[in-house]
Amino acid sequence: MNSWFSRTLLNWNRLENHRQMPWKGEKDPYRIWLSEIILQQTRVEQGRAYYERFISSFSTVSQLASAPQQEVFKLWEGLGYYSRCRNMTKAAQAIVEQFNGRFPDSYKDVLSLPGVGPYTAAAICSFAYNQPFAVVDGNVYRILARIFEITIPVDSDAGKKHFNTLATDLLDKENSAEYNQAIMDFGATVCKPKNPLCNQCPFHDRCNAYKHNTVYSYPVKTKKLLRRTRYFYYFFLEKDDEIMVRERVTKDIWQHLYEPVLVEAEKELSEKEINPLLRKIGIPADSVSGLRYSVKHSQQLTHQQICGIFTHVSLKNKVDALSGYQWVNKSEFEKLPFPRYILSYLKEKK
Repeated sequence: MNSWFSRTLLNWNRLENHRQMPWKGEKDPYRIWLSEIILQQTRVEQGRAYYERFISSFSTVSQLASAPQQEVFKLWEGLGYYSRCRNMTKAAQAIVEQFNGRFPDSYKDVLSLPGVGPYTAAAICSFAYNQPFAVVDGNVYRILARIFEITIPVDSDAGKKHFNTLATDLLDKENSAEYNQAIMDFGATVCKPKNPLCNQCPFHDRCNAYKHNTVYSYPVKTKKLLRRTRYFYYFFLEKDDEIMVRERVTKDIWQHLYEPVLVEAEKELSEKEINPLLRKIGIPADSVSGLRYSVKHSQQLTHQQICGIFTHVSLKNKVDALSGYQWVNKSEFEKLPFPRYILSYLKEKK
C-alpha cells in the first residue's frame, strides 16, 4: 500500500540525507536503546555528548546495571526528566536478571522493559534486528498528518490507532531500519514543526497540506497542557567547608536528586518575606552571620513552572542538620546529582 511513499522517502534518504549522529547505523541493541532513552524529550545536539559519556563509562548493559545509582544520576545531570534515568537503570537490571545480560530480541520482551514504550521498542527491534516495526513519534505524526491531511487528533485514542495503522502500512518491511531512520531524519530536517522546507520537500506535489496551504494546522491536537507555578526558596546553609543538602525521595519532580534546604511557598515572596523563612525552618537569627541573595531563577517543566530564589546563608556556628537533611563537605557536594534547575544556577554563579 502507498509504495510511492516509501520509495520517495528512501530515495531522499540515499541521495539527500546527510544527517550524522554517532548512533546512526548502530546495530548493538544496548547502544540503540541508550540513544533512544537519552533522546526522549532531548535534542540531538544536547544528547550526543551524554550518549558518548554513557558509552564510555558503561560499555555494556551489565556495567550499567551494577553501577551505583548516584553515579548514574550524576552522569545524567542536566538532561532533565529523571524518570528516564531511573527506568534506564531498572531496565538494565531487568536485562541482567531476566535475560542473562543479553539484550532481548523480541518486540514483546523489549516492550516489557521499564521505560520502554511502543515507539522505543519499535526503534530497537527495527534498528538492531531489522524487524518490521514502524516507529511512530512526533516526527511521524507531523509528516503523515500533513501529507495525508489527517484531521483526527493525534492525542486521541482514535488518532493513535489511525496513525499506527497507517505508519505500519507505509513501512518498507524489507528495509525497516533504513526506512525508520529516514522518516525520523526527514521530520527533523525537512518537515519541521516550524519553518518546514516545503520547497525542498520531495513530497510537496503530493502533500495535501502544502496544496491547501494548511501546513501549520497539522498535526491536530485536542488537549491543552495545563501548567501550575511553584515557588521554591532555596537556602545554601554553609559553615566552613560544609553545606546542608538532602535527597528528594518523595514521588515528585526530581526524585533521587539532591538539593539545598528548600521552603516551598504558595506565592512569590519579597526579600523581607524571605528572611522569616529561616526561623520557620529552625535556623535562629543569632546563628546567621551573613545573607546573600541571588537573582530570581526559573525553569519551565512540562507541567510546571518553577520560580524561586537562591539564598546563601553563612552560619556562625554549625547547627544540627534539619530533618531529612545532612551536612556534606564541598568536595562531596560537587559529586552529587542535582536537578537542572539548581545546576544551571550553580554554573551561572561560578
